[in-house]
Amino acid sequence: MKLKLPEGTFQAYLFDCDGTIADSMPLHYVAWRTILGEWGCEFDEELFYSLGGMPVREIIALLNQRHGLEMPVEEIARRKEGMYYELLPQLKAVPEVLEHIDEAYGKVPFAVVSGSTRHSVIASLSALNLLEKFDTLVCAGDYKQSKPHPEGFLLAAERLGVPPEQCLVFEDTEMGIQAAQAAGMASVKVPLPWERV
Repeated sequence: MKLKLPEGTFQAYLFDCDGTIADSMPLHYVAWRTILGEWGCEFDEELFYSLGGMPVREIIALLNQRHGLEMPVEEIARRKEGMYYELLPQLKAVPEVLEHIDEAYGKVPFAVVSGSTRHSVIASLSALNLLEKFDTLVCAGDYKQSKPHPEGFLLAAERLGVPPEQCLVFEDTEMGIQAAQAAGMASVKVPLPWERV
């Protein structure tokens, strides 16, 4: 299946990482289920995918609120990330996105805009041998407002020196697409794992 890009020429490509470049969402879900299971915390797969792009600590706070739990946010975040790193050898790239990275690399600058930590993004891109292709990484902690707010995308465009309207965003979540639209950027929706079969 080939991704259909919007019409026009773009001066920069901005990519979400998890679920967009890296087919990591299934691995993140296994990590979440394993760690949250120790607290008897349910995390439905549909809810997990709907929160794609939300920073880990915000997800834990939301689950605490939703389930009336008091899970220690920092500890759960650290252990969930650790579990994800253990699963990294299984990581694969999303082929439809990799095709566009290979085609456009060296022609336009690339940025990653992710709700994940810088450490997690670097680990994922390194596991896929793609890290050196990206000119800048905008990760959790680099911005104050997470997706669907456009701050992360606007920061990436500024770092690349490209006007927002000349950037193309690759995203797998609705929150990410909304953030791209709010930034005045064109976007392409990357199908979720079960939509790519």
